[in-house]
Amino acid sequence: MTRLDDAAARLEKALAALEETALPLAQLRAQAKKDAAEIAALTAERESLLARVAELEEETRSLAGITEEVEGRLDGAISEIRMALGR
Repeated sequence: MTRLDDAAARLEKALAALEETALPLAQLRAQAKKDAAEIAALTAERESLLARVAELEEETRSLAGITEEVEGRLDGAISEIRMALGR
């Protein structure tokens, strides 16, 4: 029975080594799944933010045009008032 006992001991040792190697790999695999989900969420958020930035840039351009128009009208009104006051 010593050969059988030796074989059983080697098997136990091999199983322990396998378990020792497999446990960190399983943990890393689980972490990789969590990381992939977080990356997907961050990518979606990034796309949403880029779309919002584009909207705000368009709004800024539109407001700049309106501001120029208002500035021109105010300048014209001020000129008319000065002419009416005789300056």
